[in-house]
Amino acid sequence: MSEFAISRVGPGDLDDLLPLMRGYCDFYEVDPSDEDLTALSRALIDDPECEGLQLIARNPQDGTAVGFATIYWSWSTSDAARIGVMNDLFVAEAARGGGIAEALIEACRTECTRRGVRRLGWQTAPDNLRAQAVYDRVGGHREQWVDYWLSA
Repeated sequence: MSEFAISRVGPGDLDDLLPLMRGYCDFYEVDPSDEDLTALSRALIDDPECEGLQLIARNPQDGTAVGFATIYWSWSTSDAARIGVMNDLFVAEAARGGGIAEALIEACRTECTRRGVRRLGWQTAPDNLRAQAVYDRVGGHREQWVDYWLSA
């Protein structure tokens, strides 16, 4: 696919977005409910300036949803500035290799610039080599951090 349209997710996109979000979750072997995924998207639609936003990529010929990205707004003390965190990036398997991931990253970057955000950051699994190749290709800077988390 050489052309696609990228736009912010709105209420009318949720039925098409959910299967992509499910594909993303399946890839990472997690299983949040469809209701929780939809609630997440609705929260971002309702407050994109505070919370963050989602972008959806579509085939312009038939409108098929082929990929999505999610950006959350945060702060970085080391940058003393707002940052965007691209928490999700997913392209449907049948649509991979056509530049959609790169276009979604660039659209995320554009949203960050529009918002006055200094930096866009993201992470991926250490064994997700295909994604790492995309991130290297777009000029992403590889970090050397070790992630931790606790249940709240």
